[in-house]
Amino acid sequence: MYRRDLLKGLALTGVSALLSSCAGRRVRSSIPGLSCLPRVNVSPDRVIRTVCGLRPFRPSGFVVRAEKLGDTLVVHNYGHGGAGITLAWGTSRLALDLGLPGHTGPVAVLGCGVVGLSTARLLQEAGFPVTIYTKDMPPNTTSNIGGGWWMPVMVADHDFRTPAFNDQLAKASAYSFQRYQIMVGPRYGVRWTRSYNLNNEGFVAGRQDLPESRDLQPGEHPFRSYKFVRQFDTLLIEPPIYLPAMLNDFYVAGGRIEVRELHDTTSVSQLPQKLVFNCTGLGAKTIFNDPELMPIKGQLTFLLPQPEVEYSVVPDDLYMFSRHDGVILGGTHERGNWSLDVDTAIRDRILARHKQFFDSMRTC
Repeated sequence: MYRRDLLKGLALTGVSALLSSCAGRRVRSSIPGLSCLPRVNVSPDRVIRTVCGLRPFRPSGFVVRAEKLGDTLVVHNYGHGGAGITLAWGTSRLALDLGLPGHTGPVAVLGCGVVGLSTARLLQEAGFPVTIYTKDMPPNTTSNIGGGWWMPVMVADHDFRTPAFNDQLAKASAYSFQRYQIMVGPRYGVRWTRSYNLNNEGFVAGRQDLPESRDLQPGEHPFRSYKFVRQFDTLLIEPPIYLPAMLNDFYVAGGRIEVRELHDTTSVSQLPQKLVFNCTGLGAKTIFNDPELMPIKGQLTFLLPQPEVEYSVVPDDLYMFSRHDGVILGGTHERGNWSLDVDTAIRDRILARHKQFFDSMRTC
């Protein structure tokens, strides 16, 4: 699912109905009048880095299910596509509901990205001793590359969705959205961000229950190149702050981490823990032989921070998120591409498109 379809996706999955508890919430913003927003200064001399990440995508959507490997119960929690940070708490909650009933003793988690850490923390909160087995530690995980904007997008192909998957997605989204709200603040790097979705085709009719959600009239916004503008508030989770804080919480609660690579189901079944949560992302393709799992390469370019830019914007398939470590410019979705090399031609094209967009904004 591309980002220009994000609100359509919310309507199709029923996520908006489960977020209704936030519908009446008034979110304070220091942004000036809606018709006047500071432009992002896009120029090559402001680029500080370009990074690539591989989203673990399955056309039929993420996996939350259990299977037995001999006397070991494995609960899978992977394949979140472009919504790993968004859904981490929610799918981890669903995974625990499958694995914990009747279990006693220590538990293993495979993977130390945002999904693995969320699973591990929920297990600790439930009173279980947890060991994480991981090939890579933060900051060398896919989660560290994520933009961190809370929105359940790019999770499945529409034609492959089932009612059961849509129900899981709705439940996971609602739980995650509520969990992140109690983590807002500088310690975890989580904050509210005024957001704008833009296109020239129109939006799905009906109620959207993200806070402050409404469609704007031309005089209410500065985006002169777009006929349809929908504002809403959502959360921004900054991985360079959030992941170290989560890791610290895990250690403080007595967690252990063993850095080792698991190659197949045999190595998983030989672990001393007999309840294992698989949060390996793309690693599940090899370890658990998932033929549907594939990468979607995303390339992000960071500009120097602009503290006055406090909003997020999604024009068509581009996106901009403003964080403490820089202004993120994105808009690439390369299905099946395993390369982590920066494509300079794509970088330059994304920069040019963002520059054209922000230059077209009405000035303050």
